[in-house]
Amino acid sequence: MMIARRVFMYLFLGVTAFVSIFPFLWMVVSSTNPSVGVTKGRLMPGTHLFVNLSNLVEQIDLVRALANSLVIALITTGLALLIGSLAGYGFEIYRSRAKDAVFNILLLSMMIPFAALMVPLYRMFAWLSGKMPVIGIDTKAAVILPTMATAFLIFFFRQNTKMFEREMIEAGRIDGLGELGIFLRIYVPTMRTTYAAAAIITFMSSWNNYMWPLVVLQSDAKKTIPLLISNLGSSYSPDYGMIMTAIVIATLPTALVFFLMQKHFVAGMLGSVK
Repeated sequence: MMIARRVFMYLFLGVTAFVSIFPFLWMVVSSTNPSVGVTKGRLMPGTHLFVNLSNLVEQIDLVRALANSLVIALITTGLALLIGSLAGYGFEIYRSRAKDAVFNILLLSMMIPFAALMVPLYRMFAWLSGKMPVIGIDTKAAVILPTMATAFLIFFFRQNTKMFEREMIEAGRIDGLGELGIFLRIYVPTMRTTYAAAAIITFMSSWNNYMWPLVVLQSDAKKTIPLLISNLGSSYSPDYGMIMTAIVIATLPTALVFFLMQKHFVAGMLGSVK
């Protein structure tokens, strides 16, 4: 009975793993085939990878698009971690009825779909374009500012802060550290797994962000990689092999970040669940 159960478990896990990884496998294989091979569902690697890459470089400014996405993702991640951790730490360590009420309102904001916020956000940044063009329409700042503080990240840090030992705060105060010193020298190093998990979530979300950059970024020189990939698929006869090559290239940074920080990500997520 135990052997049959073990066989069934491994069979189920194997099938689940194959179903999960198959889209990525097909994406990589398709990037090596011409467009006709992709449309026919060819599952064998081809020899068209460098042709697809050459066509891709000719049609779009790949390096600039990747640089735009990287700059936006890195700045957004850094600011989001700073703001989210400070807010989550403050809400949990310095609790009061007023702060709990503000936090509950903050959680309610998660129920508002971003599509409902796009029009007022666009009008606000359009107004800022006349006052402060550096953060107006068609700037990286216009993409970063609305996403650098999220209710989810504040909630995530507050939940993890519940596991932070309060005795460490008292010990820091006894040693003469100020509140900011306690946060920077005790809290941040102790909660590094939480920061790693939050960094992965924020970086991937920012890198793959499509809707808001589509609205606010208007010049080709400022566009990110998801926008240019979308433009490749909107032509009359799309080159699917080239598109798959672009998708593979766009996926590599997020995959690299995840695999490098995978252990910290799992530890940080388990901490938030506890």
